[in-house]
Amino acid sequence: MASIKMDDVFSMSSLDPSKFTESFRDFAEKGAQQSREAYTKMKTAGEEASKTLEATVQTAQAGAIEIGHKAIDALRTNAENSLTHMEALLAVKSVAELVELQTTFLRKQVELTIEQAKTMQETSKQVAEKLAKPSKEAAEKVMASFKTA
Repeated sequence: MASIKMDDVFSMSSLDPSKFTESFRDFAEKGAQQSREAYTKMKTAGEEASKTLEATVQTAQAGAIEIGHKAIDALRTNAENSLTHMEALLAVKSVAELVELQTTFLRKQVELTIEQAKTMQETSKQVAEKLAKPSKEAAEKVMASFKTA
């Protein structure tokens, strides 16, 4: 076995400190540039998410108000119909007239309730679609960015 001299071990003539410093500087600059790019992308994504959330909240608020107005209109209509029916009941002269009046009122009330339920369902559906739109668009944008990356 060949013996290694101590002078050979510590003499690293092949190590050039200036090249080491240059490669370390390049590595650090590249890392900093990648960090800046990642921060910019994250900042942009955060801002877009914030805008999407804001639009969603505004849409939800407007939708809740719209549904609330529909509910109030339904309650008002039902209350007016009930009061009108009560007035008509006070003028009843016979049991047959009472039964006919009550049957007619109940039939109209059921038809009205079905109509109001359909209206509320349609309004709720429209609100849900409006509410999902910003999130759907944001998700499509993110998916498109993944496809291009």
